[in-house]
Amino acid sequence: MQLSIIIPTYNEADNIASLIAYLSSNANDLVAEIIVADGGSTDHTMQAAQTAGAIAVTSPNKGRAAQMNYGASLAKAEILYFVHADSLPPKKFATDIIDAVNNGYALGRYQTKFDTNNWMLKMNAFFTRFDWAMCSGGDQTLFITKQLFSALNGYDGNMHIMEEYDLVKRARAISKYKIFSGKALISSRKYDTNSWLQVQKANYRVVQMYKNGASQKAMVNCYKKMLKYR
Repeated sequence: MQLSIIIPTYNEADNIASLIAYLSSNANDLVAEIIVADGGSTDHTMQAAQTAGAIAVTSPNKGRAAQMNYGASLAKAEILYFVHADSLPPKKFATDIIDAVNNGYALGRYQTKFDTNNWMLKMNAFFTRFDWAMCSGGDQTLFITKQLFSALNGYDGNMHIMEEYDLVKRARAISKYKIFSGKALISSRKYDTNSWLQVQKANYRVVQMYKNGASQKAMVNCYKKMLKYR
């Protein structure tokens, strides 16, 4: 049993090579491939990914959900492992995931910690140990068996936000969900241009909009309006 790691990217040239090197060095022969599914980057993400040893492909459709679906369609292994370009799972991620699947779990995630000592972000990370919907985003990384992913028809390719929440919600209705005790290290770059309070407000607002059936366009517009990016 092996993993296929799928990384959705858009202009991640600064991070992608080091992430691939880290994942490869901790694969322990349990990773069949690393697939970078790009959304049309204008920097040298694709070249950097290929040089680092990944399979780099451009998704026919832009958007993280569509890119991850495309990467999954190319995957050879029995388990899919989705990792964001600014997240680092624990070194023993491969054995953790294989062990979880062997124990009957078809999907799961890690807890998180941020690459900063900011106490407010430490508080955010603390709550990812709990089984809450707010903690089922892609930052924690997500593994899912190919069988379950196929049964669910993957991510909703029309979604541009909340796609992980949607997939996990559907998957949990029919499968066991594992929350590892280990922590994925995630970037705090979103907070470089936004206050802690503003990010929490944006996240909360979009989650509530999703629960109330708001359109993807409305949620995306709200998120972009509330937060600033470089």
